[in-house]
Amino acid sequence: MSPQVRTPTARVCERCGRAERWDSDLEAWQLAREDGEKQVGNPHCLHEWDINGTFNPVAEPEE
Repeated sequence: MSPQVRTPTARVCERCGRAERWDSDLEAWQLAREDGEKQVGNPHCLHEWDINGTFNPVAEPEE
């Protein structure tokens, strides 16, 4: 079986700390909540998502 491509399910802005999660029902990014509080960050930030981080979009097939 060949490797599968997967998509991220969470992201955090490196500048302001805004956190979002992928909602597959809405097919859109939604604000994450921590202890019931929305992680909005700075609304005027040009968000810098950690796209060069540790997430690997290629999932090796399970044997």
